Amino acid sequence: MIAGVSQPPVTAFVHARVFDGHRHRGEVGAVLVQEGRVVAVGEDVPAGARVVECAGGLLLPGFVDAHVHTVQGGLERIRCDLSDGRTREDYLARVADHAAAHPADPWVLGGGWGMSAFPGGTPTAADLDTVVADRPAFLPNRDHHGAWVNTRALELAGITAATPDPPGGRIERDPTGAPTGTLHEGAMALVAALLPRTLDTDYDRALLEGQRHLHSLGVVGWQDAIVGSYAGMDDPGPAYVRAAERGDLTGHVVGALWWDREQGAEQVASLVERRAAYTHGRFRATSVKIMQDGVAENFTAAMNAPYLDRCGHVTANRGHSFVDAAALGQYVALLAASAFQVHVHAIGDRGVREALDAFEGLPAGADLRHHVAHLQVVDPADVPRFAALGVAANAQALWACHDDQMDELTLPFLGPERSAWQYPFGSLHASGARLVMGSDWPVSSPDPLAAIHVAVNRWDPEDGDPGRPFLPEQAVSLETAFAAYTSGSAWVNHRDDAGTIAPGAVADLVLLDRDPFAGELASVAGARVVSTWVDGTPVHET
Repeated sequence: MIAGVSQPPVTAFVHARVFDGHRHRGEVGAVLVQEGRVVAVGEDVPAGARVVECAGGLLLPGFVDAHVHTVQGGLERIRCDLSDGRTREDYLARVADHAAAHPADPWVLGGGWGMSAFPGGTPTAADLDTVVADRPAFLPNRDHHGAWVNTRALELAGITAATPDPPGGRIERDPTGAPTGTLHEGAMALVAALLPRTLDTDYDRALLEGQRHLHSLGVVGWQDAIVGSYAGMDDPGPAYVRAAERGDLTGHVVGALWWDREQGAEQVASLVERRAAYTHGRFRATSVKIMQDGVAENFTAAMNAPYLDRCGHVTANRGHSFVDAAALGQYVALLAASAFQVHVHAIGDRGVREALDAFEGLPAGADLRHHVAHLQVVDPADVPRFAALGVAANAQALWACHDDQMDELTLPFLGPERSAWQYPFGSLHASGARLVMGSDWPVSSPDPLAAIHVAVNRWDPEDGDPGRPFLPEQAVSLETAFAAYTSGSAWVNHRDDAGTIAPGAVADLVLLDRDPFAGELASVAGARVVSTWVDGTPVHET
């Protein structure tokens, strides 16, 4: 301290138990923060410090969501939000209420329904017509690989029994071939092309609502997994830039620029230009997202062996590789040569293998921190390749449990052997792979504590059966799960001075009302966020 020069104020977190980003340290004394950084751990509280009483709660680095769609999630929250519904009746009631409350809207927009609420995972236009028939409705499901539309939307798009399935998509049909009201993958674009343009002010409002919601759950930063136009939504990149320029963006964000699978290598130059144009303040557009396959529930995830039918017979369908496997390797090499991190969506075992094959030939040395997200079905032979190639395993752990979607729409169509290869987080960790975690919100809840609960218990904290965990041998320890959602995801976002509680680290912190390490694993999801801090400043307080 220089005599006569006043020092910036100190914030002292006292009586906390601490998880430092890598291990649980229990009670360590006061954690001191000054000018947005941790300056000491375990020292006395200086005179004049602002004291935050933690009352035995857990203080840890803020959660970082490594795969999320914050603007999309925010839009659904300010539109017809179906994310909290469970049944067909729930969804229809919410659509009816929203339509009645917004009679002047030309379309009913929103989404977030779960496939398990409907026979075969496919809702019908006839049902939707009972609550909104006067105008078109377009409602993507939680995973945004399918959409529920009403008859008016089908009519406007000219979708009839004679309409062929588009490349990479499928129109759900009745036995006569007539469309029934669910559009899968690329078929969504037939209606999405007609949607009214969302105003910039709506995108701005959606971003701030999404950010507010994430902060309330202890999330201090994230990687937005689609910064580009997709499924009827405009590129959210400009909204991030506007928020960063205004100072409204409080989270630290990496944007994963969308790889347009209708184009090829020629788009790399434009991605480089967008990276330069978008990177501002707390927003950096330094990653590129490639969607290599679809999802298992609608049989579009890329599998090495065919799906089964409802009777257990082998079909001819192995799902879709949206990018040719040979071309994928070329594209990944070009992106890496342009200093982009590559972020691949891969659900099926073939999709995962194609992604790893694409990374196989990259020259060593560049610290780009490539990662593969979702990893639902991974051939055991490919598990050790993550560590060998230095590719991070980006886990959406909340999905690794028994629920109606898993039990009714996935297990029967994969068969016993592949079903046992799902979400192998334990094997990946044991093999030396770097684990990072995200939510894929609005596909599923963005609550990190719920995801950590499933990672260590392998059952759903809301309605799962503790006596029936899903592949419990693939559970990870509580320290491993917390590390993946803090220091792991901070690492994948190239924030090497964040994700830990140590002198010199950025003071991105979250305080929980209890210490999950001190209780039963079955109660992990019961912890609640008391406050969330970014750069030493509170962005959420209960």
